[in-house]
Amino acid sequence: MTNPTTQAIPDVQNSADSRQLPINKVGIKSIRHPIRVLDKGDGIQHTIANFNMYVGLPHNFKGTHMSRFVEILNAHDREISVESFESMLREMVARLEAQTGHVEMSFPYFINKTAPVSGVRSLMDYEVTFIGEILDGGGYRQTTKVVVPVTSLCPCSKKISERGAHNQRSHVTITATTNQFIWIEEIVALAEQQASCELYGLLKRPDEKYVTERAYDNPKFVEDLVRDVAGALNADARIDAYVVESENFESIHNHSAYALIEFNKKQY
Repeated sequence: MTNPTTQAIPDVQNSADSRQLPINKVGIKSIRHPIRVLDKGDGIQHTIANFNMYVGLPHNFKGTHMSRFVEILNAHDREISVESFESMLREMVARLEAQTGHVEMSFPYFINKTAPVSGVRSLMDYEVTFIGEILDGGGYRQTTKVVVPVTSLCPCSKKISERGAHNQRSHVTITATTNQFIWIEEIVALAEQQASCELYGLLKRPDEKYVTERAYDNPKFVEDLVRDVAGALNADARIDAYVVESENFESIHNHSAYALIEFNKKQY
Protein backbone atom coordinates (compact mmCIF):
# COMPACT_ATOMS: atom_id res chain seq x y z
CA MET A 1 0.00 0.00 0.00
CA THR A 2 1.35 3.46 -0.90
CA ASN A 3 2.03 5.83 1.99
CA PRO A 4 -0.07 9.01 1.38
CA THR A 5 2.77 11.18 2.65
CA THR A 6 5.04 9.98 -0.15
CA GLN A 7 2.60 10.63 -2.96
CA ALA A 8 3.36 13.55 -5.29
CA ILE A 9 1.37 16.66 -4.40
CA PRO A 10 0.00 18.52 -7.44
CA ASP A 11 1.61 21.92 -8.13
CA VAL A 12 -1.52 23.82 -9.15
CA GLN A 13 0.22 27.23 -9.36
CA ASN A 14 2.64 25.87 -11.94
CA SER A 15 -0.08 24.57 -14.23
CA ALA A 16 -0.82 26.21 -17.57
CA ASP A 17 -3.27 29.07 -18.05
CA SER A 18 -5.05 29.62 -21.37
CA ARG A 19 -6.40 33.16 -20.92
CA GLN A 20 -3.35 34.86 -22.49
CA LEU A 21 -3.25 37.58 -19.80
CA PRO A 22 0.04 38.31 -18.05
CA ILE A 23 -0.10 39.83 -14.54
CA ASN A 24 2.08 42.87 -13.84
CA LYS A 25 2.44 42.25 -10.10
CA VAL A 26 1.52 39.26 -7.97
CA GLY A 27 2.87 38.39 -4.56
CA ILE A 28 2.43 39.20 -0.89
CA LYS A 29 1.72 42.41 1.02
CA SER A 30 2.25 43.63 4.56
CA ILE A 31 4.66 41.09 5.96
CA ARG A 32 6.93 42.40 8.72
CA HIS A 33 10.58 41.46 9.12
CA PRO A 34 13.62 42.81 11.02
CA ILE A 35 16.09 44.92 9.03
CA ARG A 36 19.24 46.92 9.66
CA VAL A 37 19.89 50.28 8.03
CA LEU A 38 23.00 52.44 7.79
CA ASP A 39 22.82 55.27 10.32
CA LYS A 40 24.94 58.36 9.63
CA GLY A 41 25.43 59.08 13.33
CA ASP A 42 25.56 55.65 14.97
CA GLY A 43 26.66 53.33 12.15
CA ILE A 44 23.76 50.86 12.19
CA GLN A 45 20.09 51.17 13.13
CA HIS A 46 17.91 48.14 13.77
CA THR A 47 14.20 48.45 12.98
CA ILE A 48 11.18 46.54 11.68
CA ALA A 49 10.08 46.88 8.05
CA ASN A 50 6.80 46.17 6.33
CA PHE A 51 7.41 44.36 3.02
CA ASN A 52 5.41 44.18 -0.20
CA MET A 53 6.94 41.65 -2.60
CA TYR A 54 5.78 41.07 -6.19
CA VAL A 55 6.88 39.45 -9.43
CA GLY A 56 5.50 39.69 -12.95
CA LEU A 57 3.62 36.53 -13.91
CA PRO A 58 3.79 35.37 -17.57
CA HIS A 59 0.49 34.70 -19.27
CA ASN A 60 1.08 30.95 -19.46
CA PHE A 61 1.39 30.36 -15.67
CA LYS A 62 -1.72 29.97 -13.53
CA GLY A 63 -0.16 31.33 -10.33
CA THR A 64 3.00 32.08 -8.38
CA HIS A 65 4.38 30.31 -5.32
CA MET A 66 3.48 32.62 -2.43
CA SER A 67 5.43 30.64 0.16
CA ARG A 68 8.71 31.31 -1.64
CA PHE A 69 8.48 35.03 -0.87
CA VAL A 70 8.45 34.25 2.84
CA GLU A 71 11.28 31.74 2.44
CA ILE A 72 13.42 34.41 0.77
CA LEU A 73 12.86 36.85 3.65
CA ASN A 74 13.71 34.21 6.24
CA ALA A 75 16.87 33.11 4.44
CA HIS A 76 18.71 36.34 5.33
CA ASP A 77 19.93 35.57 8.87
CA ARG A 78 16.92 37.20 10.55
CA GLU A 79 17.84 40.73 9.44
CA ILE A 80 17.87 42.16 5.94
CA SER A 81 20.29 44.96 5.18
CA VAL A 82 20.08 47.66 2.56
CA GLU A 83 23.30 46.26 1.09
CA SER A 84 21.59 42.90 0.44
CA PHE A 85 18.44 44.47 -1.05
CA GLU A 86 19.37 44.04 -4.72
CA SER A 87 20.65 40.48 -4.26
CA MET A 88 17.41 39.56 -2.47
CA LEU A 89 15.38 40.89 -5.41
CA ARG A 90 17.45 38.95 -7.91
CA GLU A 91 17.07 35.79 -5.83
CA MET A 92 13.30 36.35 -5.69
CA VAL A 93 13.02 36.75 -9.48
CA ALA A 94 15.19 33.68 -10.11
CA ARG A 95 13.37 31.41 -7.65
CA LEU A 96 9.96 32.41 -8.96
CA GLU A 97 11.07 32.10 -12.61
CA ALA A 98 9.98 35.67 -13.35
CA GLN A 99 11.38 38.37 -15.61
CA THR A 100 10.49 41.32 -13.39
CA GLY A 101 10.27 41.90 -9.64
CA HIS A 102 9.29 44.65 -7.22
CA VAL A 103 9.92 44.95 -3.47
CA GLU A 104 8.84 47.77 -1.15
CA MET A 105 10.43 47.93 2.28
CA SER A 106 8.83 50.53 4.59
CA PHE A 107 10.11 51.26 8.08
CA PRO A 108 10.33 53.92 10.79
CA TYR A 109 13.75 55.58 10.92
CA PHE A 110 14.87 57.56 13.97
CA ILE A 111 17.15 60.59 14.07
CA ASN A 112 18.49 62.01 17.32
CA LYS A 113 17.91 65.77 17.09
CA THR A 114 19.17 68.66 19.22
CA ALA A 115 16.75 71.42 20.22
CA PRO A 116 17.82 74.81 18.83
CA VAL A 117 18.27 76.73 22.12
CA SER A 118 18.35 74.39 25.13
CA GLY A 119 20.35 71.70 23.33
CA VAL A 120 18.16 68.94 24.76
CA ARG A 121 18.27 65.82 22.57
CA SER A 122 15.31 63.70 21.51
CA LEU A 123 14.36 61.20 18.82
CA MET A 124 12.29 62.10 15.76
CA ASP A 125 10.84 59.34 13.61
CA TYR A 126 10.51 59.46 9.82
CA GLU A 127 8.69 57.07 7.49
CA VAL A 128 11.12 55.64 4.93
CA THR A 129 10.47 53.28 2.01
CA PHE A 130 13.08 51.61 -0.17
CA ILE A 131 11.65 50.44 -3.50
CA GLY A 132 13.70 48.00 -5.56
CA GLU A 133 12.78 46.86 -9.06
CA ILE A 134 14.17 44.26 -11.46
CA LEU A 135 13.20 45.57 -14.88
CA ASP A 136 12.66 43.82 -18.21
CA GLY A 137 16.14 42.94 -19.44
CA GLY A 138 17.54 42.46 -15.93
CA GLY A 139 18.31 46.07 -15.01
CA TYR A 140 17.99 47.21 -11.39
CA ARG A 141 16.45 50.44 -10.11
CA GLN A 142 16.22 51.61 -6.51
CA THR A 143 14.10 54.49 -5.25
CA THR A 144 14.08 56.02 -1.78
CA LYS A 145 10.95 57.62 -0.35
CA VAL A 146 11.06 59.69 2.84
CA VAL A 147 8.13 61.40 4.57
CA VAL A 148 9.38 64.43 6.52
CA PRO A 149 7.01 66.21 8.95
CA VAL A 150 7.65 69.97 9.15
CA THR A 151 5.94 73.22 10.13
CA SER A 152 4.48 75.57 7.51
CA LEU A 153 3.09 79.04 8.17
CA CYS A 154 0.65 80.72 5.78
CA PRO A 155 2.04 83.90 4.10
CA CYS A 156 -1.49 85.16 3.39
CA SER A 157 -2.58 84.78 7.00
CA LYS A 158 0.52 86.63 8.17
CA LYS A 159 -0.09 89.44 5.67
CA ILE A 160 -3.73 90.11 6.50
CA SER A 161 -3.81 89.45 10.26
CA GLU A 162 -3.03 92.03 12.92
CA ARG A 163 -1.98 89.37 15.42
CA GLY A 164 -0.24 86.13 14.48
CA ALA A 165 -0.73 83.79 11.55
CA HIS A 166 -2.09 80.27 11.22
CA ASN A 167 0.42 77.47 10.89
CA GLN A 168 0.21 73.72 10.70
CA ARG A 169 2.13 70.49 10.51
CA SER A 170 2.95 69.46 6.97
CA HIS A 171 4.32 66.33 5.36
CA VAL A 172 6.98 66.80 2.71
CA THR A 173 7.45 63.54 0.81
CA ILE A 174 10.53 63.06 -1.35
CA THR A 175 10.74 60.05 -3.66
CA ALA A 176 14.17 60.03 -5.28
CA THR A 177 15.94 57.81 -7.79
CA THR A 178 19.67 58.16 -7.14
CA ASN A 179 22.85 57.28 -9.03
CA GLN A 180 24.95 56.87 -5.89
CA PHE A 181 24.58 56.46 -2.15
CA ILE A 182 22.77 59.19 -0.22
CA TRP A 183 22.09 59.21 3.53
CA ILE A 184 18.52 59.22 4.78
CA GLU A 185 19.59 62.08 7.05
CA GLU A 186 20.56 64.15 4.01
CA ILE A 187 17.14 63.75 2.41
CA VAL A 188 15.47 64.69 5.70
CA ALA A 189 17.68 67.76 6.12
CA LEU A 190 16.99 68.86 2.55
CA ALA A 191 13.24 68.95 3.25
CA GLU A 192 13.55 70.50 6.70
CA GLN A 193 15.76 73.33 5.46
CA GLN A 194 13.05 74.46 3.02
CA ALA A 195 10.18 74.44 5.55
CA SER A 196 8.97 77.32 7.68
CA CYS A 197 10.56 75.42 10.56
CA GLU A 198 11.60 71.85 11.31
CA LEU A 199 10.05 69.68 14.05
CA TYR A 200 11.63 68.28 17.21
CA GLY A 201 10.59 65.50 19.57
CA LEU A 202 11.21 67.59 22.69
CA LEU A 203 11.28 71.36 23.19
CA LYS A 204 11.82 73.51 26.26
CA ARG A 205 10.20 76.96 26.54
CA PRO A 206 13.15 78.85 24.96
CA ASP A 207 13.06 76.33 22.08
CA GLU A 208 9.31 76.78 21.65
CA LYS A 209 9.78 80.54 21.41
CA TYR A 210 12.52 80.04 18.81
CA VAL A 211 10.58 77.67 16.54
CA THR A 212 7.40 79.78 16.72
CA GLU A 213 9.28 82.93 15.70
CA ARG A 214 11.33 81.04 13.13
CA ALA A 215 8.16 79.86 11.38
CA TYR A 216 6.64 83.36 11.55
CA ASP A 217 9.73 84.84 9.89
CA ASN A 218 9.73 82.14 7.19
CA PRO A 219 6.17 81.75 5.82
CA LYS A 220 5.58 79.18 3.05
CA PHE A 221 2.60 78.24 0.93
CA VAL A 222 2.34 74.57 -0.05
CA GLU A 223 3.45 75.72 -3.53
CA ASP A 224 6.54 77.36 -2.01
CA LEU A 225 7.48 74.18 -0.18
CA VAL A 226 7.46 71.91 -3.24
CA ARG A 227 9.25 74.48 -5.42
CA ASP A 228 11.98 75.13 -2.86
CA VAL A 229 12.54 71.42 -2.23
CA ALA A 230 12.56 70.73 -6.00
CA GLY A 231 15.17 73.45 -6.47
CA ALA A 232 17.42 71.80 -3.89
CA LEU A 233 16.92 68.38 -5.54
CA ASN A 234 17.77 69.83 -8.95
CA ALA A 235 21.07 71.07 -7.53
CA ASP A 236 22.06 67.60 -6.20
CA ALA A 237 23.89 65.62 -8.91
CA ARG A 238 23.33 62.34 -7.04
CA ILE A 239 19.61 62.49 -7.80
CA ASP A 240 18.46 61.48 -11.30
CA ALA A 241 14.71 61.80 -10.85
CA TYR A 242 12.28 62.73 -8.11
CA VAL A 243 8.75 63.36 -7.00
CA VAL A 244 8.29 65.93 -4.24
CA GLU A 245 4.92 66.32 -2.53
CA SER A 246 3.69 68.57 0.25
CA GLU A 247 0.50 68.13 2.22
CA ASN A 248 -0.44 70.84 4.70
CA PHE A 249 -2.89 69.67 7.38
CA GLU A 250 -4.66 73.01 7.57
CA SER A 251 -5.35 74.37 11.06
CA ILE A 252 -8.28 76.59 9.96
CA HIS A 253 -9.89 74.20 7.43
CA ASN A 254 -11.22 70.67 7.53
CA HIS A 255 -9.16 69.77 4.47
CA SER A 256 -5.51 69.64 3.42
CA ALA A 257 -3.64 71.75 0.90
CA TYR A 258 -1.50 69.71 -1.52
CA ALA A 259 1.10 70.22 -4.26
CA LEU A 260 3.39 67.93 -6.30
CA ILE A 261 6.35 68.36 -8.65
CA GLU A 262 7.77 65.44 -10.66
CA PHE A 263 10.98 65.71 -12.67
CA ASN A 264 13.34 63.32 -14.45
CA LYS A 265 16.72 64.92 -15.13
CA LYS A 266 17.62 62.17 -17.61
CA GLN A 267 14.93 63.40 -19.99
CA TYR A 268 16.44 66.91 -20.23
